[in-house]
Amino acid sequence: MPRRKSTHVDNPIEVGRRLREARERAGLSQRQLSFPGCSPAYISRIEAGDRIPSLQLLREMGQRLGVSEDYLATGHERHEDAARLVDAELALRLNELDLAAKLYDEALDGADATGDARARALAGLGQVAFQRGDPRGAIERIEAARASSRERLAEQPAAADTLGRAYAMVDELDASIAVFNESLRAAEDREDKVEYSRFAILLANAYIDASNFNAAEQLLSRALEAAPDSRDPILRARLYWSQSRLHTLQKHPTEAARYARRALTILEATEHTEYTARAHQLLAHIELDRNNAQEALHLVEHGLDLLGDGGNPVDRALLRLEEARALVQLGEHERAASLAMEVAGLLKDASPHDAGRGYALVAQVHEQLGDRARALELYELAAEVLEASPGRYLVEVYQRLAELFEEDERKEDALNILKKAVAVRADHGS
Repeated sequence: MPRRKSTHVDNPIEVGRRLREARERAGLSQRQLSFPGCSPAYISRIEAGDRIPSLQLLREMGQRLGVSEDYLATGHERHEDAARLVDAELALRLNELDLAAKLYDEALDGADATGDARARALAGLGQVAFQRGDPRGAIERIEAARASSRERLAEQPAAADTLGRAYAMVDELDASIAVFNESLRAAEDREDKVEYSRFAILLANAYIDASNFNAAEQLLSRALEAAPDSRDPILRARLYWSQSRLHTLQKHPTEAARYARRALTILEATEHTEYTARAHQLLAHIELDRNNAQEALHLVEHGLDLLGDGGNPVDRALLRLEEARALVQLGEHERAASLAMEVAGLLKDASPHDAGRGYALVAQVHEQLGDRARALELYELAAEVLEASPGRYLVEVYQRLAELFEEDERKEDALNILKKAVAVRADHGS
């Protein structure tokens, strides 16, 4: 009796081939793939092209193999899902975040439980979350995409970039370094100079955050050598930006300012307003280290104007933190304390490191206003937050706490805090 013509598969032989390849990729035997209603023998017949499985069976097998039922049936994802994902990715690039989120959600609703369309939608939603200032939401979604994708994260540069940055923002530096390292090695294997430079710079910044300055210097040097003719202005600006951050934390403010100005000059000739705003924030930070409060305020104002009302809330908060630091230098203590406390609250989940800086700044203001008890409480809160990512600022907070304890004749507490400061300095070169 002739086989009934299928209306949902392209060709039984091709369906069998795709099923066998997906099963072998997943490392499963026919017996391991089987389930009630689909025996190993039946799977063998499907792979031989002798049986046409129902869509329900294709869906169940696809979920176990990390592919969609449409891929097994036709070799293609659903056209409407693919088109929706392309539209979503375009909206994301254009910073139309509400539209991008809507399209990714629609694609996710239509995607299979473990298909590639689902992975792309989840990764896109992770990038939207990051742009909205929600790094933990970004991590959750991109890790879910990573788990359901057949493709390594290192082969998805945009998602890897966002995931590594999100981990760094919440002070999970080991995870950030691991993501960037994997992507750097993959770019090196592909001999992709552009992506190699990109991830070398990102990895260098993660090492800077971890106070591993030697590793950062080596990576930035290699990135400079690998940069393809310096034709990408954003790549060149990122190199200068990273050099500036490195010199800032090494307490070389003149060199830091020189590199920051170079980055800003390049960025102001582009349309990348968010990068340009971040360059203003970095330069404002450096100018405050050089006691140039008025210049810092000017840079903060310009950076906030660039972001506008719809800018990334974390970027806005970091600029406002520099504004609070400038107000301290100008003697406007109450305004500075109010602003720094507000900013610290906004950053507590999104960027604990910067939240700790905010609490330390408020503590400094209360100390200058003569409220030692409140200052001590806030320094202790700053230390608690900063201990998640030990470094230069934690050492400074510990040292100030030790001084206050000493002044209050709490010698044992002062000694214990100083021991902690010495340990952090030894471990992190702060």
